[in-house]
Amino acid sequence: MTADRSPEPLGPHSRPGRSEASPRPVTDAPIRIGISSCLLGEPVRFDGGHKRDPFLVETFGRYVEWVTVCPEVEAGFGTPRESMRLARVGDDVRLVTTRTGIDHTEQLRRYLATRVAALGEDELCGYVLKKNSPSCGMERVKIYGARGGPVATGRGLFADALLAAYPRLPVEEEGRLCDPRLRENFIERVFAYRRLRSLFGPRWTIGGLVAFHTAHKLQLMAHSPSLYAKLGRLVAGAKAVDRATLRAHYEADFMDALAVLATPKRQVNVLQHIIGYFSDRLDRAARHELLELIEDYGRGFVPLVVPLTLVRHYVRQFDLSYLRAQSYLDPHPKELMLRNHV
Repeated sequence: MTADRSPEPLGPHSRPGRSEASPRPVTDAPIRIGISSCLLGEPVRFDGGHKRDPFLVETFGRYVEWVTVCPEVEAGFGTPRESMRLARVGDDVRLVTTRTGIDHTEQLRRYLATRVAALGEDELCGYVLKKNSPSCGMERVKIYGARGGPVATGRGLFADALLAAYPRLPVEEEGRLCDPRLRENFIERVFAYRRLRSLFGPRWTIGGLVAFHTAHKLQLMAHSPSLYAKLGRLVAGAKAVDRATLRAHYEADFMDALAVLATPKRQVNVLQHIIGYFSDRLDRAARHELLELIEDYGRGFVPLVVPLTLVRHYVRQFDLSYLRAQSYLDPHPKELMLRNHV
């Protein structure tokens, strides 16, 4: 197992390892995110080192409770250990040691059979994986063949099992989180997934689903208008659909919609849609100022937070309850400054 204590304080919601207690209600529990242990500074890599990520530890870590996993250590390979890589053998991809060629595939797969299922008890709202790892890499992991050089087309064995078991769970690699748009999208999905799980509690109702869908209208439109429309049709016919089927389809399309990156063009469309709710209350100068800021954002001159700040001001000033309830205006903590990039 991974160490019981992270080498650095991670805030009040840090929790290495998996809880053995009964899962708490979603609304009472902290936001739990699975993570490759090395990214929090745990010395679990093959060379006894780590890959501590400052953003994850010092910034995002203030808002979540980490559930740490190191597949290679937990499967019994120890630290330090001989490095491993993926190798193609016939139609299969195997996990073998780099120097001695020892095949550890079955040992890791036996571990995965129980560990990945156990993660379901932690009610995760997201997962951050270590890039390029033969166990945790999500994409472009090198696969070595008998002839020729490696090809970067693989996926780590643990990552593959995780994504197969939880296909709607927001999952990213720490390397991709260096891209501000991918970082924002991942964290936006984490908080939306948490709200989705809160919706579908033990006693969820169709009325609650309608309210949820209404509150996420603008956020969904910024990502995928087509999937927003599809979800709308599903909700409109909700009473004619079996509850289990309704939930499964809504969850799938909702998370698929948010996985589509929100483009500046779609953001501009949403902002212009919002203005329609109060444009008649603005004088000519105020309306021109707001439209100019939206245009500047669309051209890449200013970040999204600039026009949004003014939009929020008018929503408060005119006490627009429908817009106040929209998740689009506050999809994640403003302290993360995820909408401050151009």
